[in-house]
Order: sequence, then C-alpha cells, then structure tokens
Amino acid sequence: MINTRLSVAIHILALVAFNSKLSSEQIADSVTTNPVVIRRISSNLKKAGLLTSRAGVSGFSITRDPKDITLLEIYKAVNLEKELFSIHDKPNPDCPVGKKIQGTLDVTFESVQSAMENELNNKTLQEVMDHLFK
Repeated sequence: MINTRLSVAIHILALVAFNSKLSSEQIADSVTTNPVVIRRISSNLKKAGLLTSRAGVSGFSITRDPKDITLLEIYKAVNLEKELFSIHDKPNPDCPVGKKIQGTLDVTFESVQSAMENELNNKTLQEVMDHLFK
C-alpha cells in the first residue's frame, strides 16, 4: 500500500543530517505531524541501522554519510507491508476474470515493484539533500 512513511522518513533523515540537535517535536513541526508519528518512524529507522539516539539527550544522528544511504534502504526500513500493491482477496473463481486475476496481476505488480526498488536503489539521501539545499 502506498503511503507517506517513505517521504516522512526521508524528511527526518535529511533534517537530522542537517541538524542533529532537533527533537521529535521540532521534526514533527517541520513535517506538520504529531511527534508520536516521528518517534514511530524514527524507531523503524533505528532498527534498520540508519539512525541513532541516546536516552536523555535530545536529537538523533544518522549512522552513515547521506551519500551511502540509498532510498531503497529507507523504503525497506519503513515499508511494513513489503509490497507496493496488494490484490483483493477471494475473487469469484467461477468468473473468467476472477479465476485468473490474481496470477495475472501478481506478475505485473512484481515487475512494477522491482522497477521501483531498482530506481530507489540508484538514488541516495545525499541526492535528495542536494536538491533540498540548492
């Protein structure tokens, strides 16, 4: 399912790369969301080894240089569904379309997912930041 987690995660990492002293509340203000959302996504980024924080100390740090972090890594850290598209359950097996729609769409959706992941793998956080701070 397509959602905003990837863009928020990139937003968080770009901000932290720019200023590691920002709190969840300050990041949430930039994203215009609730700090709980920032903490939840930051937790996913920490589990993926892209972000660190210290208890009792405000702020976060990215773990690697932005040029060494691909957008695919960020995508995988926050995309909990692991699939861009999902197919509806239990189409009618007595229908000529219903009995073959899942297998047909599986092939198409896997191809689209693969193309998207290849493109994200060829883009880095640094490239995004270069556009942000021109």
